[in-house]
Amino acid sequence: MSAATEALTLRQLNELVGATLRRTPGLQEVWVTAETGDVRVSGGHCYLELIEKDPDTGAPLARMRANIWASRYAWLSRKFLSTTGSNFTSGIKVMLCVSVTFHAVYGLSANITDINPEYTLGDLLRRRNEMIRRLQAEGIIDLNRSLPWPAVPWRVAVISARGAAGYGDFINQLYGNRYRLRFRTELFPAVMQGQAAAASILEALDAIAARQDSFDCVVIIRGGGATDDLASFDNYDLAAHIAMFPLPVIVGIGHERDITLLDYVAGMRVKTPTAAAEWLIGRGADALGALQTTGNAILEAVSGRLALAHRRLEYAAGRLPLLTHAVLERAAMRTGRPARESLVRAVATLLSRHTERLGALDTLLRSLSPEATLRRGFSITRIDGRALSSCADAAPGTHITTVLADGEIHSTVNQ
Repeated sequence: MSAATEALTLRQLNELVGATLRRTPGLQEVWVTAETGDVRVSGGHCYLELIEKDPDTGAPLARMRANIWASRYAWLSRKFLSTTGSNFTSGIKVMLCVSVTFHAVYGLSANITDINPEYTLGDLLRRRNEMIRRLQAEGIIDLNRSLPWPAVPWRVAVISARGAAGYGDFINQLYGNRYRLRFRTELFPAVMQGQAAAASILEALDAIAARQDSFDCVVIIRGGGATDDLASFDNYDLAAHIAMFPLPVIVGIGHERDITLLDYVAGMRVKTPTAAAEWLIGRGADALGALQTTGNAILEAVSGRLALAHRRLEYAAGRLPLLTHAVLERAAMRTGRPARESLVRAVATLLSRHTERLGALDTLLRSLSPEATLRRGFSITRIDGRALSSCADAAPGTHITTVLADGEIHSTVNQ
C-alpha cells in the first residue's frame, strides 16, 4: 500500500457498514420468525437474543442480538399481553418486524418495531393440541373422567402452595358451608408456577397415591395469573399422570377464562379454587337431600301401614262377638246341646289363640308407632301441620311446632 493511500479507521468502517445496511431495502422493516432468549428490561428498553433452532435436535442454527427501544416497548408489550394473555418473555416463538442495524461499538443487531402476537398464540395452541392428540392416541385422556365418584367425597387431598390465597379461599368455603357438612382435608404442598411446578406436583401426586385408601379425591388448585404463569400446567408428563391417577382429580386453576392441558384430563374441571369447594359441597348437599327424602318416604309408609293395621284390628274386635254368637246359634239348632258345648269349647280355644295373636300384633304396632319413636328421644318438627324436611322451608319469622313424647314446643325461627 502506498503512503498516499488513506486508510479507514475502524469506526469509519463500521459506520460505512451501518449506512450500507440502512440503505438496503431487504434489511429494513422485514418480518422474521424466531425464538426469544435472554429477555431483560433495563431503563425501559428491552434487550434480548433471537434464536433459530433445528426442529429435530434443538441445536441453534442462527443467533442475533435484538432490542426494543423504550418508545416502542411499552406499546408492544401491552399488545402482546392483551392478545396472548402472556408476558413477552424468553422461550417463546415470535414473529417480529425488524430492521438490521450495525453499531460502531456494539456491532450487528436487530431493532424490533412491531410484533404479531397471533403467531405466538397459534404456536401455544399448536403445542397443546399436539399433546391432546397424543393423549387420545394413547387411549388415556378419558381415564380419570371415567372413575366413579363417592356419593360424598369428604376425604380430600389438596395440592396447592402453602399459604396461597387460592388455598385459603378453598378451605374457608369448604369448612364454612351452610349445610354444616364435615370434610377432612390434607395439604400436599407444591410449587404452583415456574419450571419447577410440574415436577413438584408430580411428587405430591406420588405421595397421595402411596396412601390412596385414605382419600376420596384429589384437588389441584391455584389462583389466577398471567398465561405464562400457567404455562407449567401445559405439561404432557403431568397431564398423563393425572389421566391415569387412581383417584378422581378436580382441577381449579386460574380464572374462568384460563384453560390448561390438565383441564382436558381431570375428572372434574372447575374455574377457581372456590368453585372446587362449592362442587364438593354440592355433592354432599345432594346426598343429604336424597337421604332426607328417603327418610320421609319411610316415615309416611310406616305411618300408613300402622293406621291401616289399627283400623283392621278395631274392625275385627267389633265383629268377633257377633260372629261367635251367630255360629253358636246355628250350631245349636243343628246338633243340640252336647254338640253345642263342644262347639263352645272349640270356639273358646280359637278365640283365645286369636286374642293372643291380636295382643302380640298390638304390642308390635305400639312399638313401631310414632309415639314410641318420640319416647325414644326423637321429635317431629311441623310447619302448619306438615313435617319440616328442609332448612330452606323455615325462613326467619316462621312459626314451628316441635312434637315430643310428652307435649309440644312452639317456636319462631330466628336464623
